[in-house]
Amino acid sequence: MTDTEENVVKDEMSDPDLKIILLGDSAVGKSKLVERFLMDDFEPRQLSTYALTVFRHVANVEGKKINIDFWDTAGQERFASMHPSYYHRAHCCILVFDVTRKKTYQNLSEWYKELETYRKVPTIVVANKIDVNREVVNKNFKFASKRGLPFEFASAADGTNVVKIFQEAMKMGHEYKTNPPKDDFMAEVMETLDYFDKKEKAEENKS
Repeated sequence: MTDTEENVVKDEMSDPDLKIILLGDSAVGKSKLVERFLMDDFEPRQLSTYALTVFRHVANVEGKKINIDFWDTAGQERFASMHPSYYHRAHCCILVFDVTRKKTYQNLSEWYKELETYRKVPTIVVANKIDVNREVVNKNFKFASKRGLPFEFASAADGTNVVKIFQEAMKMGHEYKTNPPKDDFMAEVMETLDYFDKKEKAEENKS
């Protein structure tokens, strides 16, 4: 990446109020879920690099207008291969599996384990592609309930629960950022870094 390209990246990636990441195996429909959520009302700015795709969005959350970045793995769907920066300063995670592929459900524990290594943030578990077989909604997926995580069935193809999932993720992320856990060391680090970033930018604007 050239210096010019790097400056463009920094400019386009600056100042999100919320960062929501998507995790899960390849082809479970993470990108399709984001695209489905944004397709009707927005023309999102999309930034692609070798490691990720970022969808930008402006929404009203808890009565406030905020800028949100949705981060997608964009091909790096192997746990232990994601760069730590993918998790850095995340406020919420949407953890996705494909109801038609058992292995993607079994791999949720590895994804969640890696997530907690870097960031302990609110997480929504999503069972995607229910349009393929509606009977799957009668099954009991215990991964989420065992960990006390919210769980939703969804279809990126027909839009089932997609808006609900992203609205809930934004709400949870906003709550996490506003009231981070007192015992969350990484939340404290994030808050400190945000403070210094804002201070540095304020000083740059003065000069």
